[in-house]
Amino acid sequence: MSLQSRGAAPAAKVCVRDLRKNYGKIEAARGVTFDILDGEIFGLLGPNGAGKTTTVECILGLREPDSGEIEMFGIDARRNPADVKQKIGAALQTTSLQDKITPREALRVFGGFYRDPAEPERLLERFSLLDKADAYFDTLSGGQRQRMALALAFVNNPELIVLDEPITGLDPVARRDLHAEILRMKQDGDTVLLTTHNMDEAERLCDRIAILDRGRVVATGAPRELISQSTAAPWVFLATAQPLDSSLLANLPGIQDLAGENSGVRFSTTQATRTLAALMQLLDEHKLDIVELRVRKATLEDILIDLTGGGRND
Repeated sequence: MSLQSRGAAPAAKVCVRDLRKNYGKIEAARGVTFDILDGEIFGLLGPNGAGKTTTVECILGLREPDSGEIEMFGIDARRNPADVKQKIGAALQTTSLQDKITPREALRVFGGFYRDPAEPERLLERFSLLDKADAYFDTLSGGQRQRMALALAFVNNPELIVLDEPITGLDPVARRDLHAEILRMKQDGDTVLLTTHNMDEAERLCDRIAILDRGRVVATGAPRELISQSTAAPWVFLATAQPLDSSLLANLPGIQDLAGENSGVRFSTTQATRTLAALMQLLDEHKLDIVELRVRKATLEDILIDLTGGGRND
């Protein structure tokens, strides 16, 4: 009986159930369970040591779990790892090739390991490497190497692409280009598993995320859904044209954690609507002109810190 017939989403590409992996006394994965749906970008988030790398390595077949089930494309991945590997592409944090191999040569070599390799020329064009197709690997920039890693991840026409911290070490332009390529993967119908420490990246790219903490999944859902469910109080930043005495704000309804003076103040509130209404009245009474007013609800980073205690697990 497949895992999907036991309650997983009918369109799931990946079903992970009760995955466990220990390294001596360290429990790296303690019953990790989640599904990745067909055609979605799914993010794995968590502090260092949360179990992300172990989980990804078990999915990729690089590590054998102590127990648990992994079904991919309807195949039992633990019983049939070779069949599953034919359908997975991966770009890890760093890609190292021989200094004097060219992108064209690398794509031909790696393609030879698969039953249905993609045409190197098509991948070179897709990942904007045609002008570097015959350049040595050691002459490529960081962004070009990351695009090369993505091209290699697609060399077998995969059904699942795993991206492990893909923006590590990239400059802002290369990050922007990589994000655009990941979104293009989704538009093309690809299924992506993304691990990242960058909360803005996760919120922008991921359809759903799973947050790991100490080897367990502590939350799963769409980023906006998790943010909307947060009980964290919103923050307010206020700057005025005239000097502001922060003590004037101390008795506003719901106000907490008031800090700052003169050029601007920052505070949280448990009653945002009432606080802002009273604030507008107070500013009008004291003839204080607003230069800047920002209200910020909880972010994905706030959610992660709240769920994981804000600490590192390693």
